[in-house]
Amino acid sequence: MEKIIEISNLTKTYKNLTAVNNLSLNVFKGDVFGFLGPNGAGKSTTIRMLLTLIKPTNGEIKIFDKNLNTNRNEILKKIGAIVEKPDFYGYLTAFKNLEILGKISGCDVSKNKIMGILDLVGLKSRFNSKVKTFSHGMKQRLGIAQALLHDPELIILDEPTTGLDPQGMKEIRDLITLLSKEKNKTIFLSSHILYEVELVANRMVIINKGATKVEGYVNDLLNAANLKVTVGFNPNEFIKSIINESLWQKNIDSITDSKIIFNLTSDQIPDLNKYLVQHDIEVNSIVPMRSLEEYFLDITEKSAS
Repeated sequence: MEKIIEISNLTKTYKNLTAVNNLSLNVFKGDVFGFLGPNGAGKSTTIRMLLTLIKPTNGEIKIFDKNLNTNRNEILKKIGAIVEKPDFYGYLTAFKNLEILGKISGCDVSKNKIMGILDLVGLKSRFNSKVKTFSHGMKQRLGIAQALLHDPELIILDEPTTGLDPQGMKEIRDLITLLSKEKNKTIFLSSHILYEVELVANRMVIINKGATKVEGYVNDLLNAANLKVTVGFNPNEFIKSIINESLWQKNIDSITDSKIIFNLTSDQIPDLNKYLVQHDIEVNSIVPMRSLEEYFLDITEKSAS
């Protein structure tokens, strides 16, 4: 698989503070890559190093298989980014803001190009509205539009849903999915909103105290162990009595008239299914799930101890 970002042993220190500590990770072409960690973990510092806003103390960053330090300009031309809250000229329209920013960066600022990008981010109908009339979510989408002006291959988003209401979060989430699946962009997504990352990311890394704790495919990591397995069935007291009298009783997390939630490892699921079949229990569904929030807390708490 083609690597878009390759970080090796990256370190950033400020006097007595180590903000990033020997960090390593890989982002592959087409990934929506979740970059997760608690506050102070080193996420923003890492992103600033990726964008050459600050220099690493040690380590190497390669983007598009080229060293960032020696190929800065060539690499940055292929990257679009939002770092923290995007800012615009409030008294100018959305169209005019993008036109000015495009000219500054040497992009194609034809009307068709700008209107196409505004359409992509869902702001076409407001192209002639002053930005000061925009909601926070609309400004975030306009920020993504700005990042797309030069048609980048890699998009870096630092907390893009911070401060948004549920509708605004959904709009940004849908836009990220569209950019990934329909526009074939690779997306590096830093966020503390774990549920949002779980919905859109295919791969992720969790960092704490500036160092990598775990990296991999979201589904693989969440399904590895300590799953909550929901067994659904038609309401039947007979089923609950059978389970309560079995060895599986100790694995029960909760129980209702139509479902039982078990705490299981992945290799216990076939055994549970076999037990249910042997006892003529008609099951509607067996759904294993582990939330990213639970996994995140497990990893970060272990690393803190």
